[in-house]
Amino acid sequence: MEPTPLRWQGLPAAPSRLPRQSEAQFAGDVSVLLEGELLSGVRYRTVKRMTDRLPFFITCPPGLEQVVLGEARRLKLRGADAVRGGVAFEGQLEDAWRANLWLRTGIRVLMRVARFQARNQDELYAGVRGLDWRRFLAADGTLVVSARARESKLDHTRFIEQRVKDAVVDQFREVSGQRPSVDRVAADVHIDVHIYKNRVSLSVDTSGDSLHKRGWRQEQVPASLSEVLAAGIVQLSGWDGRTPMLDPFCGAGTLLIEAGLIAARIAPGCFRERFAFEGWPGHDVAGYGALKEQARAGVALPKKLRLIGSDWESVAVEKARINAESAGVGDLLEFSVERAEEFAPRPGWNALVVTNPPYGERVGEEEALLPVYRGFGDAMRRNCSGYNLALLCGNRNLAKALALRPDGYDALNNGPIPCRLLHCTIN
Repeated sequence: MEPTPLRWQGLPAAPSRLPRQSEAQFAGDVSVLLEGELLSGVRYRTVKRMTDRLPFFITCPPGLEQVVLGEARRLKLRGADAVRGGVAFEGQLEDAWRANLWLRTGIRVLMRVARFQARNQDELYAGVRGLDWRRFLAADGTLVVSARARESKLDHTRFIEQRVKDAVVDQFREVSGQRPSVDRVAADVHIDVHIYKNRVSLSVDTSGDSLHKRGWRQEQVPASLSEVLAAGIVQLSGWDGRTPMLDPFCGAGTLLIEAGLIAARIAPGCFRERFAFEGWPGHDVAGYGALKEQARAGVALPKKLRLIGSDWESVAVEKARINAESAGVGDLLEFSVERAEEFAPRPGWNALVVTNPPYGERVGEEEALLPVYRGFGDAMRRNCSGYNLALLCGNRNLAKALALRPDGYDALNNGPIPCRLLHCTIN
């Protein structure tokens, strides 16, 4: 019998814009939004002051929208609302600081700076050039533009990116004689352009590098799990932060490390050298520094928590230890070399097993992994009565080889691979 999907079903279709209720709230506050006419006659709507209430959007991997929503509400981000692809919220720039510092399952925090109609390249150029880009970029700085377009007269994304870049650069050149340059690797400002039915939404990325790049990882193993997806799996597993957690396919330790960061109340962004907003002109260095210090002061390693990982490769186990120390949770985690087919934790412990076994993506690997999955399933039934299992799998044949009946699943993607996070109660 096919297990039924758990949680997070019934999300609305992909939005062409942030939720309508957010704009309605903004529209009634003349101190927040400024309406005007561009030279081309395009009507636009833009933020007037950086201290005003601003519209933000947190992007995330598919399937993690409701997890991000829960995080946003715990951070008390105003008006948080999940749509497919992420979570919208309203606030001030300081709220974006907190979001970048504390979000575990978001990818980027975008701040929308304008919305206007553009039926041709001239209207697009005028709409972009009509904004004051000195709020985000110095004349000798660097930028990069990424664009998406759907059901619009402007539909060539490379051309859209070029015209947006031209508008920004031309504004600086006219005012100062200098011009920013393009840097596709480490730009000071990342401009996000989304066009749907000729309506342009312009946003700037407050994050910079993707938020999965925490800064704690020192070592990799092949097919390492993303930190963001790992944190999402831990939260979807139903873990309460106190129950022992075990990972018999631990690899470089990502799942257990992210669980340790949650349990110890360590902000995932505290390892980062820099977020994009820190490079904006006028950034409040002291204000953000105080926020980071407050986060560091709240760290508390739980004394009795058991987080135990094992892997059949000794090299992977050593890398996991190095990563755990780098993340500040080395004292919480235990690692050993052990085959998953011999998995035999403490009887009656009623622990939670959270794991991400290999999927057998290369030719011939699936056949080689079948006995591993069969053996692990046997070990769970034989040795883990009363335990719960959350297992991410991207291969249905291997999942069937476990011979464990799932209570349900969450649909997720591990990079380009569609996966299911299977939830099993071991009786």
